[in-house]
Amino acid sequence: MDKEKIQEEVMEALETVEDPELHIDIVNLGLVYGVEVDDEGNAKVTMTLTAMGCPLAGMINEMVTAAAKSVEGVKNVEVNIVWNPPWSKERMSRYAKMALGIH
Repeated sequence: MDKEKIQEEVMEALETVEDPELHIDIVNLGLVYGVEVDDEGNAKVTMTLTAMGCPLAGMINEMVTAAAKSVEGVKNVEVNIVWNPPWSKERMSRYAKMALGIH
């Protein structure tokens, strides 16, 4: 099992998960802090949300889980929501900033 390749593929799959309010994918928004895959195919996605108490957290969690499970070799997915480091607009990609009109 090529864990690095699977981790890259999970990150690519996460680019299909859009924030329901901003309509930009969570990778370009800078919400995904990391992906780890172990030898058994367990994936751990460490990420944050744009705001604590986000009412869409459950929906985003489900979308992240489904996207990661779509990658061949991934059997289980754990979504680890963290608040440190806190998310800020500086974490966004140039693409996301342009799409949202942030300079």
